[in-house]
Amino acid sequence: MSGVIVSVDRNSGMVATVKMGDQITVIDESGVETGADTGPTPMDYIMSALGSCTVITLHMYAQRKNWPLERAEVTLQQRTLSNTESALAAGDKRTLISKTLQLTGDLTPEQISRLKDISSRCPIQKTLEAGMVIQTTLI
Repeated sequence: MSGVIVSVDRNSGMVATVKMGDQITVIDESGVETGADTGPTPMDYIMSALGSCTVITLHMYAQRKNWPLERAEVTLQQRTLSNTESALAAGDKRTLISKTLQLTGDLTPEQISRLKDISSRCPIQKTLEAGMVIQTTLI
């Protein structure tokens, strides 16, 4: 199991320091009053994980098939669905993430169609769609 350590101290406002292995970065909840706009938001990181997993999965698949995929780009947008759109009870919220793919290369229509299908099979998308169990322990 890989570990990520995230911390916020009293003087940092809403800026969290994130340590992932030897990498250190920040997450900033800039939409709130004490955010400093010094880094991406938590949702930016979720969408970045989904987008990077999608394009990497596409390239891995295309390389295995020896297909001429030169570039894969995905644009992601997120919004909260209304209760009528999501068929949830009043007060419940559901998030919709829209992915728009742009594939560059001398690909056949069949290859493009298959890559579109493969784009939804990246591990991050599968995890997000399945939901997660999160266990909290206080030490």
